[in-house]
Amino acid sequence: MRTSSGWRPEDGHGTPDPAPPDGDDGPSGDGTGAVPRPTAARLPRVTWRKLTFLPVALIALLLATWLWFEQADLDALTRNALSNGQVSKALWQHIELTVISTFFVLIIAIPLGILLTRPMFRRATPVAMTLANMGQATPAIGLLALLVIWLGIGRRAALIGIIAYAVLPVLSNTIAGLKANDPTLLEAARGIGMSPLGVLTRVELPLAVPLILAGVRTALVLNVGTATLATFGGGGGLGVLITTGITSQRMPVLVVGSILTVALALLVDWLASLAELLLRPRGLEAGP
Repeated sequence: MRTSSGWRPEDGHGTPDPAPPDGDDGPSGDGTGAVPRPTAARLPRVTWRKLTFLPVALIALLLATWLWFEQADLDALTRNALSNGQVSKALWQHIELTVISTFFVLIIAIPLGILLTRPMFRRATPVAMTLANMGQATPAIGLLALLVIWLGIGRRAALIGIIAYAVLPVLSNTIAGLKANDPTLLEAARGIGMSPLGVLTRVELPLAVPLILAGVRTALVLNVGTATLATFGGGGGLGVLITTGITSQRMPVLVVGSILTVALALLVDWLASLAELLLRPRGLEAGP
């Protein structure tokens, strides 16, 4: 038993317990006795290094290329291949091919991946994955040649070939992301009365977003690289400069086409990585 003097007579010692100073009722100082937890500031999703390092490196690469061309002695054939807006035209065609093909990859692969994870369509998953694997396993130039024989020369054949080559990463990641969801979470969502569509849009898809975005990022980079082959089907793009430089043995033309392709691929990958960080649900972030 503790007396008012702050010591226990039954322990045989007369040393009083130290009392807290006036105005301090415990470790927290607020009368509750609880130890306050330090509040950790939420780390920013995108750091300044992430925003500046790659763009600065790409600008330096393009500036160095431009300076090299300014002092290079170009012959008439090289100047003709790089003048009259040929470079900007090829670059714009390449961007168009990448954007259009990625759009169709998304509207095909993500809904198909959702359907293949529903009980009614799960039996079709092996067939769909086999077809997607065939699309990517086939050499891109061979697939494009077959499409040109079937559809004729033009942008349509090139776009279909690029789309078929890039469907697999988005489709497989969508299926993997939806299958990786914790069944207890889905059961709890159904238990509180959510409809199947509500469970899909408010629980399943947000949890699968990181994997889906990783597949989209892979597909974007694949599309940039595969679009260089569109020139063999009459689809244009930066592949025109690369093939012109090879066939005419003009190194400056080849350098321009190659550097622009690499810079575009790195830029697209950087933008996709930013989208991954910004679109990831806050609840999936690891916090202290």
